[in-house]
Amino acid sequence: MAPKRPKGAGALEQPALSPVPQSGSGELYAALDLGTNSCRMLIAQPKGTGFQVIDSFSKSVQLGAGLERTGRLSRGSMARTIQALRICQQKLRQHKVRRMKLVATEACRRATNSHEFIQRVQRETGLRLEIIQPEEEARLAVISCAPLVSRKTQNLLVVDIGGGSTELVWIDISKVPKHDRPQAIMRLHSGFNTAAVKNVAQARVVDWISVPLGVATLRDQFSDVEDDAARFALMSWFFEENLADFAPYHDTKVHEKFQIVGTSGTVTTVAASHLGLKRYDRTRVDGLRMSSVQIDKVIRSYLDMGPGGRRADPRIGQDRQALIMSGAAILQALMRCWPTDRLSVADRGLREGLLYAQMSADGVLGEGVL
Repeated sequence: MAPKRPKGAGALEQPALSPVPQSGSGELYAALDLGTNSCRMLIAQPKGTGFQVIDSFSKSVQLGAGLERTGRLSRGSMARTIQALRICQQKLRQHKVRRMKLVATEACRRATNSHEFIQRVQRETGLRLEIIQPEEEARLAVISCAPLVSRKTQNLLVVDIGGGSTELVWIDISKVPKHDRPQAIMRLHSGFNTAAVKNVAQARVVDWISVPLGVATLRDQFSDVEDDAARFALMSWFFEENLADFAPYHDTKVHEKFQIVGTSGTVTTVAASHLGLKRYDRTRVDGLRMSSVQIDKVIRSYLDMGPGGRRADPRIGQDRQALIMSGAAILQALMRCWPTDRLSVADRGLREGLLYAQMSADGVLGEGVL
């Protein structure tokens, strides 16, 4: 499948999250992201310019297992996913959540039997899933990462590495005043092709792309290659080939004011390994800046471990060990192609973007600096 581009896209606002043990007063919102590999949900309530997390859920369901070969969601993957969605439904009922956005992405976009699956989910759990298009997935990832944008940044690349696809969005904020750059990204509420607003400097989406290769689909492309290092090299090369038509790819000049923000389990896992964390700590990972040298060092250590060593490494975990090398191959290709040697790590993504979008649309988020 060829990478996808938009005719136009939309986006919506706002920033900052910190988990809390229980809810306070005010309306609760939920966001559920059903991807190719994982089912993840957040329940939160607005607070200031952002929100507080009340409850969360994350489970590897491997919805896209076998999809590359058959073009269909398998019975086993659908059954696993519905079990996870039942838990989400129980949490939504427990917290009496009325405002929610429940979305499915690449696996359901591609599967020929996704409509039947969506109907079965509604019949068995009462949850209504919406299959969103790549441009909406991309814009939501951009919104969620806006608080991590440096005021020194003039050009920004947001990369969201999913299970079935990878979204890349290049944004020019060079004409936006430094203090307003994160907020300018939030103001992409009318779409990637935004109309000019009088006397307001705008963030400009230069180009974006959705590559139908994520950690699961890229792994499946090379599942027949037995040698670990050779498989990794082939995956990285193949992903880079799929970026060849993306406009910034051809700009080889180094830009000190160019920033890459990466959001995915791959990026946060590499960051946790770099920090040597024995237990994952979001407060240390989210917003961390890593150099390409540091990223390469972690990836080399994964290759030195081999499949058995990665499986036993607690920082990688059982759910991610089968996917970490395909994700690392994507990450290495990106750092090779782009005019910066640093990556900002984002422990945030589609769910956070969904929450910001809902809360902004309802007018329940405060104004102010991110």
